[in-house]
Amino acid sequence: MTAKLAELNAAPEEEFVRAVGPVYEHSPHFARRAAAKRPFADADHLRHALLQEVDHAPDEEQMDLIKAHPDLVGRAVLTAESQGEQAAAGLGDLSAEERESFRRHNAAYREKFGFPFIICARMNKKDAILEAFPRRLPNDAAAEKKTALDEIHKIAALRLHDILWAN
Repeated sequence: MTAKLAELNAAPEEEFVRAVGPVYEHSPHFARRAAAKRPFADADHLRHALLQEVDHAPDEEQMDLIKAHPDLVGRAVLTAESQGEQAAAGLGDLSAEERESFRRHNAAYREKFGFPFIICARMNKKDAILEAFPRRLPNDAAAEKKTALDEIHKIAALRLHDILWAN
């Protein structure tokens, strides 16, 4: 068990939520619910508890989580986590043509599904992300909701790792 995990296990609920809440974009309630399952034996146990909270949440709450994510290369004010993740994927240094391509893809995706295109930017680079838009656009809404949640879980796992192993 990491020292950080031991601290989180012993922390008051509000401190736990403050530390772990950013794992899921603008959705600290998942961390609040997971806090009730402490103590966690290891990082995987904590990650799984968070994942279960999302996977067993009502459909409306899952959609709120999906919609809490910003468009890639959009105009929204990004959380520090999203800003770093998009920069790591090379999305902060795009040509005008690439920006326009993201704008068009984001608009088409939102038009069809009603929520933002989500992909784990830290596990992809800009070219792979641009290629994923047309590959996923033909999917139906149920398949894309599942894909979005799967990608959100990847993002959350990386964010949780950062929290647990930060200096």
